Amino acid sequence: MNLKKKLLCSLLLVGTMAMSLTGCGEKKKDTLTVGFDAEYPPYGYMDENGEYTGFDLELAEAVCELKGWELKKQPIEWANKDNELNSGSIDCIWNGFTINGREDDYEWSVPYVDNSQVIVVKADSGITSFADLEGKIVGVQTASAALSVLSDEEGQKALADTFKDIQEFGDYNTAFLELEAGAVDAIAMDIGVAEYQIGSRGDEFIILDEHLNSEQYGIGFKLGNTELRDEINEALKELKENGTFDELAEKYGLSDMTCLEFE
Repeated sequence: MNLKKKLLCSLLLVGTMAMSLTGCGEKKKDTLTVGFDAEYPPYGYMDENGEYTGFDLELAEAVCELKGWELKKQPIEWANKDNELNSGSIDCIWNGFTINGREDDYEWSVPYVDNSQVIVVKADSGITSFADLEGKIVGVQTASAALSVLSDEEGQKALADTFKDIQEFGDYNTAFLELEAGAVDAIAMDIGVAEYQIGSRGDEFIILDEHLNSEQYGIGFKLGNTELRDEINEALKELKENGTFDELAEKYGLSDMTCLEFE
């Protein structure tokens, strides 16, 4: 091989390597894996067709359509959500996830739902106020915001200290079965989930007028992952502007609770 040919081959090889390296550096994200509680309607749940759906999951799907990503819906044990996120098995926690009290634990999207923690009781229980919960058994979901507020000295721990016991459940469907059976006297939970559950179960249950607290929902990302957070915030802004966000909120009965705003 003459010198000219050797030089040409060398240039081609260098060019190929440069293109390969450039391709690696410019590799774009193509999948968004969302961790969610599969028994948390109306935010995330399995419908009658066996498909995972809900306000948060449809919102995530709309974000993915804008970004050109494939959405992977990953049901998780709520108590194990941090391990799932930190191990990289999910990209974010997106399922009625409370920001308040966790501000420094995650990178957060902009808040998009104003929520409250409430108490649900049987309509014929005779319980009409927090004072009536003294000596009662109250159910909560494990690792939930409701459990946090009942455990917090600056929250409602003083109220919780009047209970006979707090019973933890893996999901609220089980908690409602226990309430119906009389194994617990009340359930502390998010108002949006409470309204959905009561709406699907008839008039057997009521929400007490007093609220445990007020809070906001956001999408939680691993600390340091500001790039993905910013991309999703950008998409949420577009979905708010084109009306998709409000349409989904109306579909799931959450219009009065949304708070998605951008400067």
